[in-house]
Amino acid sequence: MEEVLDACCGSRMFWFDKEDSRALFMDNRTVDNELLCDNRRLTVKPDVVADFTEMPFEDESFSLVVFDPPHLLHAGANSWLAKKYGKLDDNWSSMLHDGFEECMRVLKPHGTLIFKWNEEQIKLKDVLATTDYKPLFGNKRNKTHWVTFMK
Repeated sequence: MEEVLDACCGSRMFWFDKEDSRALFMDNRTVDNELLCDNRRLTVKPDVVADFTEMPFEDESFSLVVFDPPHLLHAGANSWLAKKYGKLDDNWSSMLHDGFEECMRVLKPHGTLIFKWNEEQIKLKDVLATTDYKPLFGNKRNKTHWVTFMK
C-alpha cells in the first residue's frame, strides 16, 4: 500500500521517479499529451481523480502528504501556466483552508505534510493565514517555498 499521497500531482514535475510505487498520485483533472507553447507535451495522469478539498480516503491513511495546489489567480483561459499548474478561483482562501484540513485528516498521527507554494500572486503569509496548522520549517528559492508541517 502507498504511504505517500501527492494530493495535486499535476505532471509530477518534482518527482525523481514519476512512477514511484510508494506514492499515490491524485489530481482533479487528466490531460492527455497537450501541446504547450514551447512544444513540450503536458500529460496529467493521476491514479485517482479527485479534488484536494474532498479526498476519497479514510482518516489517517498516509504517512506523508505532498500538497502543491494551484497558485495562480490571474491567468488567461489559454494560458500554458494555467494548463500546467491549474488555477485558483475567487474563493481561494476557503479552497486552501479546506485543502489543508483534508491533508491533515488523511495523515497518520505524527505524519508529515510537505507544502509547496509559489508566491507570484499570493504571498505565503496570506496562504498560511488560511489554516491553524503551524509550519515547522521551510526553504525558499526565488518565489517558491517548501514548508513542512507535522500532524
